[in-house]
Amino acid sequence: MPEQTHAIAAAFGQKPIGNLAGFGKYWRYDILSGFLVFLIALPLCLGISLACGYPAIAGIFTAIIGAIVTTFISNSELTIKGPAAGLIVIAIGCVEAFGGDGVIGGFSDADMSAYRMALAVGVVAAVLQIVFGLARAGILGEFFPLAAVHGMLAAIGVIIMVKQVPVALGVASKGEPLEMIRKIPKYFREMNPEIALIGGVGVLIMFLWPWVQKHHPRLKAAPAALIVLLVTVPMGMYFDLLHTHIYRFHGHTYEIGKAYLVNMPDRVFGMFDYIATPDFSVFSGEHLPEALKWVFMFFVIGSLESILSAKAIDIIDPWKRKTNLDRDIVAVGTANMCSALVGGLPMISEIVRSKANIDNGARTRFANMWHGIFLLASVALIPTVLHRIPLAALASMLIYTGFRLTHPSEFLHVYKIGKEQLLIFVATLVGVLATDLLWGILIGIGVELVTHLVHGVPVRSLFKSYLDLEMRDDRTAIVRARYSAVFTNWILFRRQLVRLGLVEGKNVVVDLAQCKLVDHSVMEKLHELEADFENAGVNLKICGLEGHRRLSDHARAARKRAMTRLRRVTVVAEESLEQKLSRKFVELGASGYTAIHCHGAGRTALTEGNGEHNAQIRLEAVVPLVVADRILDYLRADVSPHHRVTACAETVEVLRQDDF
Repeated sequence: MPEQTHAIAAAFGQKPIGNLAGFGKYWRYDILSGFLVFLIALPLCLGISLACGYPAIAGIFTAIIGAIVTTFISNSELTIKGPAAGLIVIAIGCVEAFGGDGVIGGFSDADMSAYRMALAVGVVAAVLQIVFGLARAGILGEFFPLAAVHGMLAAIGVIIMVKQVPVALGVASKGEPLEMIRKIPKYFREMNPEIALIGGVGVLIMFLWPWVQKHHPRLKAAPAALIVLLVTVPMGMYFDLLHTHIYRFHGHTYEIGKAYLVNMPDRVFGMFDYIATPDFSVFSGEHLPEALKWVFMFFVIGSLESILSAKAIDIIDPWKRKTNLDRDIVAVGTANMCSALVGGLPMISEIVRSKANIDNGARTRFANMWHGIFLLASVALIPTVLHRIPLAALASMLIYTGFRLTHPSEFLHVYKIGKEQLLIFVATLVGVLATDLLWGILIGIGVELVTHLVHGVPVRSLFKSYLDLEMRDDRTAIVRARYSAVFTNWILFRRQLVRLGLVEGKNVVVDLAQCKLVDHSVMEKLHELEADFENAGVNLKICGLEGHRRLSDHARAARKRAMTRLRRVTVVAEESLEQKLSRKFVELGASGYTAIHCHGAGRTALTEGNGEHNAQIRLEAVVPLVVADRILDYLRADVSPHHRVTACAETVEVLRQDDF
């Protein structure tokens, strides 16, 4: 067992098992974590559902079904399944395409019709997910370039914020994202003061509560969303939102009432009255082309987000358990189909709630099930309490969620990876805002392909990996990649590495010396594979990048094959200084040097009339810039005041830095 796994086992104990024996053994940990995740999930499920144009209770249906169904199908131990902010843009886009606008102005017959058509789309997309998983096609999640994926998520964040601002201000509005961005000043001019106060307080709490928790660790168990509810529900009661009435403020008249509250059942177990069935007529007549488009969107984006989330949670799982992505997609697809058949939203493996699940001490997948059971109990037994939650409070939570997706640090992080990555990121973001998710991510992929061609990647290697296999011995395989290692040919590349290392149990050496470009996505994925190999008890070694130039200082930046720039430092001094200077060169970082014995006379000797040839030593070292500066500083400070030396430095380009 690798050292890292030993350390984890020592810190957390034996690896928990996610079967019925584990259910009995770890129930205390899983119930506690499930309850704490429930406190986070409840308001988010309601808010996400309303933002999607579905009834509020639809999000609860989704989380309940996702929690119970996937627990018994997926082997993903710590992920929480449920509605996610990343799918809001697709869901509301689908509802609007069929003539609905969700909660804006009340849930009308047109909204209900669009909602039921969206459910039918969800069922078909779920069937595709099941087929996708059964066909073991989960590997396709490896195709998408990381910068484009992050750009898409940032764009989703912008759209969520823009669409929730009018809800938080008590203003009815809809439209395209760019149009709504232009209208933001108008929303503030027309805001309903009492609703805006609730929304504003909610936003402040969401942004300030993490700072409070940082300085008061005892409050870490209280999620920000719960604090928002504890503050804004009494505010809604004070403003008497349960009853429609008019009030005046600064000479203006405003109307408020229960339309600004979450619409929930008005009796115990009334949730069953809200079950809705899909309208499959959407797949006939004029709606068919639009329906097929949204099926594809639900299927592709939902599957991609779920795969990425499950992989991210595997990385931070204290016991380093690995999710079978094909099995997980089958589980998510099955739960999505069940959810859509009764009126629920699409779901994914949700990363924020999953991270909270780990932080709260969950051991097995049954924590996911318990969080669903708590949701079921709340909506079945206390629906009238949930009805008092102001829509503006839920909007404030989503504004914060959107901000986290498009945080300014995301731009800085991508820029540090490489300027070309920032270009792809921004192109995807703008493309999504200007068109839609599908075209936006295609634009991002297109921009990355163009940058690869500009960097000299041969067209023939864009979608085909050229690999040469050599067996060093029975335990070690050498895989030499030619032409390029980029996101578009990574799936075939990865399949070879996985077969050799994780299936056949061999150590693998990946030689990238002949690649003209190794892009950032491949660098990241190779790093992930290194960890997988280590956990499997074999080694993955990457070599051959010495002749490549990083496109930024980031450790996993793209590499382009090029001559490496170094500095050649040449020093001429009296022969007696040879040992002293050569020893100091090595101490200061030179990995080697050349010493040449010579004779000559400098300008000073010639001026003084001493033209005889003095015995001298000429030392040369080819070193990185920082080492060259150290050597020159040493010569300037410690040698030249006492001895006659000449020194010069020049920039040179070398084929392999390790040769010097």
